[in-house]
Amino acid sequence: MIFGRVKSLDAILATAEKKSLHRSLGAFQLTMLGIGAVIGTGIFVLTAEAAQKAGPGMMISFIIAGVVCAFAALCYAEMAAMVPVSGSAYTYSYAVMGELIAWMVGWALILEYAVAAGAVSVGWSGYVVGLLENLLSIDIPDTLVAGPFDGGAINLPAMFIAGLVTWLLVIGTKESATVNAILVAIKVTALTVFIVLAVPVMNSEQFSPFAPTGFIGISMAAASIFFAYVGFDAVSTAAEETKNPQRNMPIGLIGSLAICTIFYLLVAAGVIGAPGLSSQPVTGAAGAVLDPGSRELAAQCATRAAEGFKDVVCSKEALAFTLREIGWPQIGNLLGLAAGLALPSVILMMMFGQTRIFFVMSRDGLLPAAFSKIHPKFNTPHVITIITGIAVALFAAFFPVGQLANISNSGTLFAFAAVSIAVMVIRRTEPNRHRPFRTPLVWITAPIAILGCVYLFVSLDHKSIILFLIWAAVGLLVYFGYSRSRSHVGLGHVDEVHEEDPDAPPQPVPPVA
Repeated sequence: MIFGRVKSLDAILATAEKKSLHRSLGAFQLTMLGIGAVIGTGIFVLTAEAAQKAGPGMMISFIIAGVVCAFAALCYAEMAAMVPVSGSAYTYSYAVMGELIAWMVGWALILEYAVAAGAVSVGWSGYVVGLLENLLSIDIPDTLVAGPFDGGAINLPAMFIAGLVTWLLVIGTKESATVNAILVAIKVTALTVFIVLAVPVMNSEQFSPFAPTGFIGISMAAASIFFAYVGFDAVSTAAEETKNPQRNMPIGLIGSLAICTIFYLLVAAGVIGAPGLSSQPVTGAAGAVLDPGSRELAAQCATRAAEGFKDVVCSKEALAFTLREIGWPQIGNLLGLAAGLALPSVILMMMFGQTRIFFVMSRDGLLPAAFSKIHPKFNTPHVITIITGIAVALFAAFFPVGQLANISNSGTLFAFAAVSIAVMVIRRTEPNRHRPFRTPLVWITAPIAILGCVYLFVSLDHKSIILFLIWAAVGLLVYFGYSRSRSHVGLGHVDEVHEEDPDAPPQPVPPVA
């Protein structure tokens, strides 16, 4: 039963062709789209989170997370080129391992995208609030700009940006894509300026002790930092809108990942090496390293700031904070402005990916048909976009960025592992299918990707792991209580294209148990 109800690749491709989107994206646009989805809260905000867990050792954490993501990207590239339709890991799993696994992957992707969008909204809030406080020389009360775990009550700026992006997505994705291209340029420029100013003045003494919390701390930081890379799989959700996807999807996936990794390592080095600052973890009265995003850390940071300490781990805008402290206050403010302008593009891409996953699952009958309803004027899936926007706003209002990132990572790692398994399975089941891009050394690459995902998953905090297991249990209840009996595959409503007559109309196939 677990591997039953497989929706063949021919059926998936036939469904996509019947209700497909206009193909207009090339390799360059996909790479820029990938950079737009990847570069965001991960590097602008989670740098401080990683420093609290690993200190300067977070440099190794970036490499570990990047390597795991690279192996997963190679598996993604083969599946995305071979199955150039929307749905990402959900669609690939449906074609290879059956409906139940596909449902769980789709359910995990819902957790990934919605919670990730909330995390980026919180990151945006930190930079915008910091910018306003520095420009206007005011102190905005934490009650209104931080959630209860961060010493406040509600994060109103984060709620606001989530609502604004929701509105943008409802009125039209063409406008959204145009805005995204401009904001990608702003982000890359801002990070380039940071590297040019911060790297040359690095002090090597700042890197010692390099790993104050040992390899366990580095692993925990890698599990959090993985969030900085996850946006690349949003590229695969645009497969139906890609010209020559067999060539351009792999270029977009791997190209965007390589560019972002280089940026991340240089930026992290600039933050750690900044003279006069500390990137060492903040400890409590008993000497234990405090949990990021906790009330205890917020209180200790306030105490240390009053005593004159300048801790990177205490900043909600680490890059702007670093520039201000090394003698570039106005450039720091400009970087804060750039983050404020550019981070919404990441929220936009996460919510775009979320709504498209919902759309495809609804198109398969696993979710209510209302979720794939198209707005008569704007031609966008407005119902699910609004529902997603409300959920993202609530996440952003009440939870700290690190916790949201970890929860999102749990769903992402599950989906990545599923894709890596799917690549191996389909090599066995359909060895003769045309593969425009073949994962190199797949029997080595895919297992490394799977083991890497498992390693990062178990390195997450216990709270995130438990929440993921609860989410998975809820998903199983929804599947067996609603989706299984309404599945188009289960009811026999599947489109097929027969090789002997590719122009034949779709034919019904018998229901599958």
